[in-house]
Amino acid sequence: MRSPRHETGPPDLTTHEGFGAFYEEHVDAVLGFVTRRVADPHLAADLTADIFLAAMGSAGGYRRHRGAPVAWLFGIARNVLAGHARGKARESGALARLSGRRLLEDEDVAALEERIDAQRAYRDLAERHAALSDPLRTVLDLVVVDELTPAEAAQALGITRATVRVRLHRARRALRASGPVSESRLEVAR
Repeated sequence: MRSPRHETGPPDLTTHEGFGAFYEEHVDAVLGFVTRRVADPHLAADLTADIFLAAMGSAGGYRRHRGAPVAWLFGIARNVLAGHARGKARESGALARLSGRRLLEDEDVAALEERIDAQRAYRDLAERHAALSDPLRTVLDLVVVDELTPAEAAQALGITRATVRVRLHRARRALRASGPVSESRLEVAR
């Protein structure tokens, strides 16, 4: 049997005292409403808390002439439970769509790891390349990237072949000194 309630409307839920009184007056009824629909005690406690939070947020919308506070609170409870059920349905649907789908195979993971490592090595080399002086970087780019011969690079820059070879040597030495470098690319046109 229900205990008699002060069905005059919710107190001012913006104060600690008002919310405490309202909560104490209606918590058993709300918890009973929830536990009749939910079997998990932790979920029941969480949903009950959610219902009172929602009630705090919509206390300004309560109209005394439309019914008792407990009926208003049960309306909120019904909406919170329905929202929870929709969320569970979305979660179940997502899990069902994922089940049976192929996740990454071991070789896919290995290929991705190799690609990440290669990109890391590339970024490292790019940083070291950017640290070279402009004359060294320019000669290295013409010979290694643009695949010109040292003679063609000298002609393009308007400098001697000997200067091109000295700058190439210094650029390669600087790159090797700052870390491992793929020798096959650096040794082009030696």
